[in-house]
Amino acid sequence: MDMIIKAAEHFRTITKHKMLVMKECFQVGLYLQGLLHDLSKYTWTEFRVGCRFYQGTQSPNNAERKAKGYSSAWLHHKGRNKHHYEYWVDYGIDGRKCLIGMKMPVRYVVEMFLDRIAASKVYKGSAYQDSDPLDYFQKGGTADYVMHEDTKRLLTTLLVMLSQKGEEETFRYIREKVLRRKHRRTMRGLFRAGSVFRIHRRYIQV
Repeated sequence: MDMIIKAAEHFRTITKHKMLVMKECFQVGLYLQGLLHDLSKYTWTEFRVGCRFYQGTQSPNNAERKAKGYSSAWLHHKGRNKHHYEYWVDYGIDGRKCLIGMKMPVRYVVEMFLDRIAASKVYKGSAYQDSDPLDYFQKGGTADYVMHEDTKRLLTTLLVMLSQKGEEETFRYIREKVLRRKHRRTMRGLFRAGSVFRIHRRYIQV
């Protein structure tokens, strides 16, 4: 495939994915995350790899990994996008010198969930079903995921709910239960600290 065509197709694919995630994020109230999702894919470090290894049926990172033994684009991407659980892998603090998954903030777990839906829709096309993201997550088992148990539990709950009840009910659950609880705790903390009403005088000029 001509490189210009591959570049155009890769741009179309990642933009379609980004727009899907943005739409989903807006539906659950994660507006800023929707706008910022996956912007690093448009940097030269990631975009050139996507153009070179574009296939259309799977992530070009997989093709680069097969060709080079690692994916430079993925290493760049996961270190800049908090909705990937790999971003949260660090050394344990219990004295063991091993890498473990740290607990992800809830809003990024939700974005990770939405990211998986969008990826399945892009690569499955008209054959997409609500069970596809769960099937992909469980493919080969989940024991090897370096993911915090609370993070895995929430992600699994959302994927199973999507598979059984569909997007509309799952998104409503996220808005009303998952994110609402977090929002209430955050707002209580702000009011307790007086942060909401504290305005520095240098910003008030007559």
